[in-house]
Amino acid sequence: MATLDEARQLALALPETSERVSYGTPAFFAGKILFARLQDNFEILAVKMPFDERDVRMTSQPALFFVTPHYLNWPMVLVHLERIETDELAEILTGAWRVAATKRMLKAFEADRPAS
Repeated sequence: MATLDEARQLALALPETSERVSYGTPAFFAGKILFARLQDNFEILAVKMPFDERDVRMTSQPALFFVTPHYLNWPMVLVHLERIETDELAEILTGAWRVAATKRMLKAFEADRPAS
């Protein structure tokens, strides 16, 4: 299961990502755009995600992904860190980073990835 330190390491490994404080907790930004933020208890990570993907993940894995009333109208999902595998967290954070990244950042990211 993922830890706070693993979440931080995965997020900061993405290009042009910085860690800053947002609402009193660590948060991760792609350039100037927030893509993930720890909740006050440091056990839940709020992650940027399109609504359609969020709905699929919450339906297929309700013990892992959820929202509170605050996040209903925001393209974010809440993730239980202690329940998610590190490789799935890496996938989720990369997806969130992609949503927040600029076109220039995405182009550079794709250029640096090996061809499949």
